[in-house]
Amino acid sequence: MALKIIDHGTPEYQKMIKLRDDILRKPLGLGFTSQELDEEKDNMLIGAFEDDTILGCCMLVEENPQIVRLRQMAVLNDLQGKGIGRALMNFAENIARDRGYKILSMHARKNAIGFYEKMGYKVAGDEFTEVTIPHYVMEKKL
Repeated sequence: MALKIIDHGTPEYQKMIKLRDDILRKPLGLGFTSQELDEEKDNMLIGAFEDDTILGCCMLVEENPQIVRLRQMAVLNDLQGKGIGRALMNFAENIARDRGYKILSMHARKNAIGFYEKMGYKVAGDEFTEVTIPHYVMEKKL
């Protein structure tokens, strides 16, 4: 498995959009707008690949010079629980640390809190609804 930074607008980015749509949006009856995708061009886009197949992805978005936010974490359904998410998280944390960020935060889906807690993240606020489902802000000092 290869972990790498993806360039916006490339064929790899198109695979990332499809994976995120299939795993994160379609099950909720949602999709992406062209404006949402256009706004991602300044984000750090990360993918896990086996040859040309995308296995998982996430992105990092700067909140401020100290804090970066993880977004759109997705792993192929039949590969969840096989270490791909953990590898993506470690890679993302290393990139964030290397770029000088002190805290990695996220809006974690309620059903994924256990995964993030195992990775050292802590809930940092009350439950809220985003994309129609319950989330929590979670954070980790890098």
